[in-house]
Amino acid sequence: MKQDIRNIAIIAHVDHGKTTLVDFLLKQSGTFHVNAQELTHDLIMDSNDQERERGITILAKNTSVQYGGVKINIIDTPGHADFGGEVERTLTMADGALLLIDAQEGPMPQTKFVLKKALELGLKVLVVINKIDKNGADIERTINETGDLFLHLAHEDHHLDFPIVYAVGREGKAWDHEPSIKERADDGTLKPLFEAIIKHIPAPQGDADGSLQMLVAALDRDDYLGRLAIGRVSRGKVRAGMPVAVLHPNGKKSMSRIEKVFTYHGIGRVEAEEVLAGDIAAITGATESHISDTIADTQSPEALPAIKVEEPTLRITIGPNTSPFVGKEGNILTGRQIGERIERELETNIGFILTLSDGGKYLLAGRGELHLAVFIETLRREGFELEISRPEVIFKETTNDEGQTTKAEPVEEITIDVPEEYVGAVTTEFTKRAAQMIDMLHHEGSARMTWKMPTRAFLGLRALIMTATKGTAIINTVLLGYEPMWSLPPSDRTGALIASETGQAVTFGLQTAQGRGVTFVNAGDAVYEGEVIGQNSRYEDIEINVAKGKELTNMRSKSSDGVIILAPAVKLSLEQALDWIREDELLEVTPQSIRIRKHGLTRTDRNRTKRADKN
Repeated sequence: MKQDIRNIAIIAHVDHGKTTLVDFLLKQSGTFHVNAQELTHDLIMDSNDQERERGITILAKNTSVQYGGVKINIIDTPGHADFGGEVERTLTMADGALLLIDAQEGPMPQTKFVLKKALELGLKVLVVINKIDKNGADIERTINETGDLFLHLAHEDHHLDFPIVYAVGREGKAWDHEPSIKERADDGTLKPLFEAIIKHIPAPQGDADGSLQMLVAALDRDDYLGRLAIGRVSRGKVRAGMPVAVLHPNGKKSMSRIEKVFTYHGIGRVEAEEVLAGDIAAITGATESHISDTIADTQSPEALPAIKVEEPTLRITIGPNTSPFVGKEGNILTGRQIGERIERELETNIGFILTLSDGGKYLLAGRGELHLAVFIETLRREGFELEISRPEVIFKETTNDEGQTTKAEPVEEITIDVPEEYVGAVTTEFTKRAAQMIDMLHHEGSARMTWKMPTRAFLGLRALIMTATKGTAIINTVLLGYEPMWSLPPSDRTGALIASETGQAVTFGLQTAQGRGVTFVNAGDAVYEGEVIGQNSRYEDIEINVAKGKELTNMRSKSSDGVIILAPAVKLSLEQALDWIREDELLEVTPQSIRIRKHGLTRTDRNRTKRADKN
C-alpha cells in the first residue's frame, strides 16, 4: 500500500462548482510558481473551447497536487448524464470521490447519477456542501436530502457514513463544520478540505513488487509522442523500455514495448523512469491498446475487469453534405473522411457505438442529444460539412416470463426548474405527451417539477419548453431504464415553410412567409429549393418563394409607401435543430451555418416519396 498517494474523482451535478473548486485546489497547493500565468486564470481545467462556451465539463481530465507530503491525483469529471461514459471510465482510476452539492439547489438528477456510479465501484465519498454563501442556501435541508439520497443508493451500511465539508468554492474557502456568518467573512483557505481528503479517502491498494496490471481508462494523443494510454497502475510498476502484454476484453492478446512513462503534476505530464502501483500513469508505445484493455506483465499476464458502460439511447445517420451549397463553407466533404474521423472518436469516446456504415453514411449511436451535438459541433469546427438525420430512439427486445418477445424503450426522469408563472405552460406541454408527474416542489418563487416519460416523447420537447418559458427553464434528464412501449399521442409539431426557389431571401418574400409563421432566415441570406426557411403556424408544409421581390408597377397607392418591418429570424442552436426536425428532414451542418432541408429538395421528389410511403 502506498500511503503517500490519494486518487479522487470530483463528481457533481452540472454547475455545482467542480471545475472552480479544482482551480483553487491547484492554486492553493503551491502547484504553480508564484508568478505562473495559470494563477490568474479561471476554469483552468476546462481547456476545450466548447467547455468554456457551454460552461460544462465534457472531457474528464487528470491533474495532481502535493499537500503535506501527499500526492493527490484529481480527476475532474463531467456532471451531465450524456457524458456518463467519461464518468464511468475515469472513476476506475479513483479510490474516493468528492461529491459537490449546491447548498441552494440540493441534490439534483445528475447528483444521483454520479453518486450511483461511485457507490457501485465502492468508492469512499466525501460530501462537499458548496456555495453556502448563496442567498437561498438551506444547508440543513441540503444535508437531509443528501442523506436520503445515500439511503436510497447505498449497497453497504458504511456507505451511509459520509464526512461533510462546507465550502465557498469561488472564494477558495472550506470548513470542517458549518461556519458562522463571521467565519464566512474572514479570510479562509481550502486547508480543511485537503485534510479531509487525506484523512477520509483511503490510500490505494496494490503490491508494487507484483506483476504489472494497469487498466487503460483513457487515451490521449500528442503531436510528438503519438498515442498515450492512461490509467492507474493496480499492481507492480510500469517503466520505460519494459515489454508488456496488451490484453483485450475479447480475449485477444498483443505484445508491445513501453517507450516513455509519464506521471501527472499540476495540469501537465512529467516524464518518469517508472510509476509504482497506486499512481496514475500515461504511457507511450502500447499502440494496440484501447480503453478497457489491461497492460500486463508478459510472463504472467492477468486481465482486470473491463469498464462497464451503459448502452446508447439515441442514434443518428451522419454523412457528407449533399445540398446545392456543398463545398462553399467547409473543406472536408467526403464520406470516407467522415468515417475515418468517427473511427478516431470511437477510440476515446466509449459512449459512442458505430452500428452501420453504408455508402458514405454512418449510423452513430450516443448517450443523448447533447452527447451527439457536442461531437457534431466538434466536426463542424474542424471544417467538415455534414448531413444529419433526425435522432432515433434505440429500442430493446426483451423476453417475458412466458417466453414472449416484446419491445422496450428508454424512459427518462426529467427535472425542470422554472419560475412559478410558467408552471402551467410546462404542465400543458408535458401532459400533451402523456408524461407522468413524479414530484413538484416550490421554493422562493420557483418550482422544480419532476416528470417521467419515454425518450421518444421527449424528443422535440426541450425547444418547446424553452420557448414557452422564455428561455428561463433549466432542464436535466437521467435515464431510468427500459420499459414496455408507452402509448403516445402523435407529434404536435406544425408544418414547415419550404423555399420553392433558389436565390437570395428578400424582404417582400419574407413578409409573405411571416404571414404564415416564423422564419429561420434573414433578408440577404442565400436559400435553395427544398430548404426549410421557417415553421408554419398550421400543420401542413407550405412552399414559399422567399427570393421573389415585389412586382413593380406604374400605379402607386397610399399604403404601398410604407417600410416593411420584419420580425427577427429565429436562429436554432444545433441541439434545438436536432430536436425540431422530422423524419423527412435533414440537418445541414457546415463550419458557418446550420440549415434544415427536406430529404427531397424538389416538389416532384417529395411527392414521389409520399406515394412510395402510401404503397
